[in-house]
Amino acid sequence: MRFSFLSLMRNAMAGQSLWTPQWPQVEPKPFYDAIIVGAGGHGLGAAYYLAKEHGITNVAVLDKGWLGGGNTGRNTTIIRSNYLYDESAGLYDHALKLWESLSQELNYNVMFSQRGVLMLAHTVHDIQVFKRHVYANQRLGIDNEWLTPAEAQAYCPPLNISADARYPVLGAALQRRGGVARHDAVAWGYARAAAERGVDIIQNCAAVSIRRDADGRVAGVDTERGFIGAKKVAVSVAGNTSPLMESAGVRLPLESYPLQALVSEPVKPVMPCVVMSNTVHGYISQSDKGELVIGSGTDQYISYSQRGALHIVEETVAAICELFPTFSRMRMLRNWGGIVDVTPDRSPIVGKTPVPGLYVNCGWGTGGFKATPGSAHVFAHTIARDEPHGLNAPFHLDRFRTGRLIDEAAAAAVAH
Repeated sequence: MRFSFLSLMRNAMAGQSLWTPQWPQVEPKPFYDAIIVGAGGHGLGAAYYLAKEHGITNVAVLDKGWLGGGNTGRNTTIIRSNYLYDESAGLYDHALKLWESLSQELNYNVMFSQRGVLMLAHTVHDIQVFKRHVYANQRLGIDNEWLTPAEAQAYCPPLNISADARYPVLGAALQRRGGVARHDAVAWGYARAAAERGVDIIQNCAAVSIRRDADGRVAGVDTERGFIGAKKVAVSVAGNTSPLMESAGVRLPLESYPLQALVSEPVKPVMPCVVMSNTVHGYISQSDKGELVIGSGTDQYISYSQRGALHIVEETVAAICELFPTFSRMRMLRNWGGIVDVTPDRSPIVGKTPVPGLYVNCGWGTGGFKATPGSAHVFAHTIARDEPHGLNAPFHLDRFRTGRLIDEAAAAAVAH
């Protein structure tokens, strides 16, 4: 990888970040042991673990654009594992443990910062829900603790705990091990580590459909650059899963929604942690560049738009200004939207499909980034061994037929 002036200008003209390194062009081989569609954190991570832990190096990762240019590069980078249900808490805490050593594992600084995630309670119902989370997490050995309003403000001094606020802070749940990381660094770290082990990363190669042989097994992927054969195909393309899977005859219970976020102008360090509020629905942290990173909720309608509705951002900014009056005169620098796939129970699908040799990783909704290393790790296990890892076994597709749902829609306390 190199950061030449010419490559930076080419990236800018292509709509990429000025600081996106130039990745060498790779021509696809006629056949691979496995193809992963989607060069985001989950797909690149799965390719890395396939090579490192399972010895499968004849792997191609395909992407219609550039690596890390999808939802991996469009999120608010929050990492936590304080989910209610055992299945979710187990998978997300597996991810959090991998985050803690990921920079050393990849020899690439993903800028993981365990500054803590503070989740605010504004009503009696909030208090009951969060204390339930605290007790459930502690039972599983996952850190989570309850703070009074004064303790919450001591942990995050800019927080407004005035009793005359529209939604006063009545307490908070704190996961000290939670935090943030740099989104695109995760993709680049996994990409470099996977490529060093022989994985082909093929950009600007959109997958059009999945081809099956006469026996119904996966035969490969039809792309805009021609057909590429493979023994196994794994799909990990947030926001574009359903059309590709339907080409193989697999229908998924997914809906796609815009999810918006924005950042302020950079300022000196002022936010020591991540703060989330579901009642007023806004969450905020500060990046290492000094920007205040602010996230909204999903739009109320199904769409593939990467802009979303303006009123969502207005409501979020109003909520942030009430929680942090000192930020009310901050100038916003830019905003963006990503597309999230959502299942009926707001929990992911990670596993095999009815088509032999076809695997899917989707439906993370707003929880995809925080799950990246854990999701990639168990997905690679599933692809390599053709059976689920113990941690992703509950997240199979059949649960929607049998009714064994993992309903984190409300249980997550805030759906991010």
